[in-house]
Amino acid sequence: MNWPYWWKWELEITPHVEKRMEQRNFTEIALREMLDRAVGFRSDEHYGRYVIESRYRRKGWEVIVEPDSESELLVIVTAYPVEESKER
Repeated sequence: MNWPYWWKWELEITPHVEKRMEQRNFTEIALREMLDRAVGFRSDEHYGRYVIESRYRRKGWEVIVEPDSESELLVIVTAYPVEESKER
């Protein structure tokens, strides 16, 4: 897979995803592992954001990211198991 130029940028964890970590029982380390194990990506319904497809705890997960070109940061917007995709 050819990953985009922003794929290796430093991560910025938003307060929204920190809240989701607690609710969905995953840590920043687990989030970083999901990104390391990513198998694909696609454009999100919100312009400028992308859905990163991964696996965690034997389930499909999606991590929503928004590259910040000005700061060269990959902003993590949220993460959820695939079956929760409607609840972002």
